[in-house]
Formats: sequence, C-alpha cells, structure tokens
Amino acid sequence: MNDPLDPEIQKLIPRMIETLRKSNGLGLAAPQVKKTIRLCVIEEGGVLYTLINPKIKSQSKNKIIMDEGCLSFPGKFFLIARPEKVKIRYTDGKGENRKLKAEGLLARTIQHEIDHLDGILLTDRSKIKKTKKL
Repeated sequence: MNDPLDPEIQKLIPRMIETLRKSNGLGLAAPQVKKTIRLCVIEEGGVLYTLINPKIKSQSKNKIIMDEGCLSFPGKFFLIARPEKVKIRYTDGKGENRKLKAEGLLARTIQHEIDHLDGILLTDRSKIKKTKKL
C-alpha cells in the first residue's frame, strides 16, 4: 500500500492532473507515467477524483459493452464488457479514507484505471479492435 502523504505521491498528483487535462482524457493511472504507485486521477462530470490504493469492493452483475479508448493507445477503441456499477474504497489526496458508489461512465473509468494499476490493458480485455480517425 502506498502512503498517500508520501512527498513523491503529493508531487505526482498535480503533474498527473495536468497531463490528464492536456490529453483530454477521463483518467490517468500512475503506471502510464512510468510510476509503480497505486494512484490514478479521474475527471468526469466536472468532478476530479484522486484515488490512492483503490479497491473494488463490489460490482453489479449487469455488464455493459461499450467502446473504450485509452491514452496508451491513441486513436484505437476496443469493445469492452464491464459491470455497470461498482463500489470502491480508496484514499484521497489528503489521506482521507473514502467509499464511492459509481455507475455509468464513472464506474467504467474507475475500472479502466484500476486495470492499469493491476497491469491489465484494454488489449487484455478485448480481442475486437477498431480504429477511429480523430
């Protein structure tokens, strides 16, 4: 487990947020910026989430199949089936333990970023590849 108040993590959080916004992404995980820290940032619906040591505690049985893109694979989209809803526990950037119930795009983005933290890429989740011109 990573200490949320570790100076390295505290310096990394604003840099990751800046990278996320410059890339017009929804989420960014530390492994995508070459850091082996269980940290991701997500900005969805005008809300910024900093998730340190996130863990999915439960997920819905109902899965939704949608196109998913990734900053690691620019211009490529993959059909991915994911649970529609998740409940997670995490520590925020201030060191506070939190719980979050998410559904829809936020739930999908959380699962996507936690996959990065677990070493799972979209290519591991889908054999169907589509390329869209941006």
